[in-house]
Amino acid sequence: MARFASDPDAAALGEGLASLRRHAGLSQAEAGARIGMTSQGWGLYESGKRPGLFRPDVQRRLTGALDATPEDLALLLAREASLGSASATGVESPRRAFAPPAVPQAGRIERMQLSNDDLAPWAASGVVLEFDPGRWPRRDQGCVIDLADGARLVRLYQRADGDRLYVKGGPAGLEVETSLDRAAVARVAAVRARLEE
Repeated sequence: MARFASDPDAAALGEGLASLRRHAGLSQAEAGARIGMTSQGWGLYESGKRPGLFRPDVQRRLTGALDATPEDLALLLAREASLGSASATGVESPRRAFAPPAVPQAGRIERMQLSNDDLAPWAASGVVLEFDPGRWPRRDQGCVIDLADGARLVRLYQRADGDRLYVKGGPAGLEVETSLDRAAVARVAAVRARLEE
């Protein structure tokens, strides 16, 4: 176990798990209780001191307790790694200076009003959605998807992989799962509230 105490990869993976837990609004005890684990056991995973954290089945179990997936954990780690690798002034080359891409800040809430019934009965025309561009949705959570061509979709998030984003809603209805090409997606934001106005 001592080798995991100073392993930077294990620590980064544990911190990613802790970040997902905080986004879910759970304490270590609450998250652990969802899968029959003590808060101390959960804390060992978050501190990177349990070797099982690298196993896919353990990651599925832990992220599942947070209504997330191992892919959500990987995306979070990739985003944090890309932020950590760019300097405050941007990445530079001998001929051209590059600024790191703008990353939405968690907690910055935006609003939009639905103009169709693509998500009824979950949300009908006229409902105002509050969404957080810095927060990735959980399974069956509403999400606002901005496409690279400027179009905006509101769907229920199901899952994602490296190439596709799987959602429900739209003209096909809430019962049918459809997919979007990840290359065509510019931004995905979690819906935090539905407001009747």
